[in-house]
Amino acid sequence: MLNYIWSFMIIFAVLISGFTGGMKAITNSALLASGEAVTICIETLGIVAMWMGIMRIAEKSGLIDSLARKMSPILNFLFPSVPKNHPARKYIATNLIANFLGLGWAATPPGLKAMIELQKLNKEEGQATHAMCMFLIINISSIQLIPISMISYRTAYGSHNPTEILVPCIIATAVSTLVAIIFGKLMYKKED
Repeated sequence: MLNYIWSFMIIFAVLISGFTGGMKAITNSALLASGEAVTICIETLGIVAMWMGIMRIAEKSGLIDSLARKMSPILNFLFPSVPKNHPARKYIATNLIANFLGLGWAATPPGLKAMIELQKLNKEEGQATHAMCMFLIINISSIQLIPISMISYRTAYGSHNPTEILVPCIIATAVSTLVAIIFGKLMYKKED
């Protein structure tokens, strides 16, 4: 559905610019934006590689497993239906840790693996479980201590103080995550 919406918006914009004589401006903007996208990707590649490497080292050293065990009370509260020694718990913990550090790109692979493992616990094939829904809404709201991706984008765009967003980000993501957890728990109680 989104493909149709985006396609319609692009075609509509091109048609309007064709009728109003703005085709040159659209072409120039498209080329400029494409070049800018490549530049940002190259500039943030080093930061992404560094943090992905740190997460990989943390996983290989056993730090992720240790943190996952320490997160057990939180995981028990958030995901009571997931057995304690199930592989999904490790992937959920890894995803939450990466999101907490603001590493959305490092959180995606364990997030996908967590959903695959949670699907294995699902008794109804075409319906998401409470654990899957809770994981998804927490992942979307994702409390962040250090929004590394936003800081790297602000640095790439030449911000004089790219870290000035730390406190507002912590407050905003803490509130959104709290609301997400409350909503998820209320819906869980409502279904029972």
